[in-house]
Amino acid sequence: MISPSRQGIVVWLTSLKYARQLRRFGHVQYVSKKMKYVVFYCDQAKVDDITNKLQSFHFVTDVKPSMRPFVNTEFEDAKPDKAKEYDYKLGI
Repeated sequence: MISPSRQGIVVWLTSLKYARQLRRFGHVQYVSKKMKYVVFYCDQAKVDDITNKLQSFHFVTDVKPSMRPFVNTEFEDAKPDKAKEYDYKLGI
């Protein structure tokens, strides 16, 4: 079975006692006690529905989906590393 692609969602809360309720929407990865936010992952196809539902809750102050699936991570014009170009076995 092929696993569906996942996308992260960051949810800022008014109180952390509601963080446990977010487990039903996806896999909770991190809970920040100091800044009162929760990072969790869900299926990419359900992100729009979940963000709309989360924004309707009274204990949620802000919801931001991750843009990582849409960012190209293959860099074509990257400069080569000078240390890797040097051949250390040349003098032996």
